[in-house]
Amino acid sequence: MSTRPLVTHPAVTCALIVAIFYLVPVEPGVAGIRLVLRGIGSVLVLLLVVWLVSAQIRRQIAAPQPAGGVAGLAVAIVAGLVIFALADYVIAISGPEQFASLRTKTDALYFALATLATVGYGDIHPSGQLAKVVVMLQMAFNLVVLATGASIFIDLLTDRIRKRSAE
Repeated sequence: MSTRPLVTHPAVTCALIVAIFYLVPVEPGVAGIRLVLRGIGSVLVLLLVVWLVSAQIRRQIAAPQPAGGVAGLAVAIVAGLVIFALADYVIAISGPEQFASLRTKTDALYFALATLATVGYGDIHPSGQLAKVVVMLQMAFNLVVLATGASIFIDLLTDRIRKRSAE
């Protein structure tokens, strides 16, 4: 069981990143006090996420070990997923012809996760040039994330094998 405080736990950081995704006021027609409140909420959650991520980075620098890389990778995956989902959503609401069937933030998050998982159901897909370029960047990001994840897990397995053979 971890003795890490809950507020610096990577799962909390990931949940906050997803929360800010839903709070960012990018929908057309949002105005007035609702826009101001969502903007303030977004900034506050973003500051909290920055603080949590920097705390995790400081911990990993202080005690680098492969197990810490897994938590950092999870946060990076969620952050990348949310950034691409937000980019996809902004593109879709700015030019509805850019994506087929992408209408909500949840659609965007679903599409970004399906792309990360390399599932590609086809129900949502880029149709405009800008959307295709952004999705290509997302695919490149996904390859880097998958390669990093494989490297971290190979390091973990190698460390375990070395420790067992040293016993």
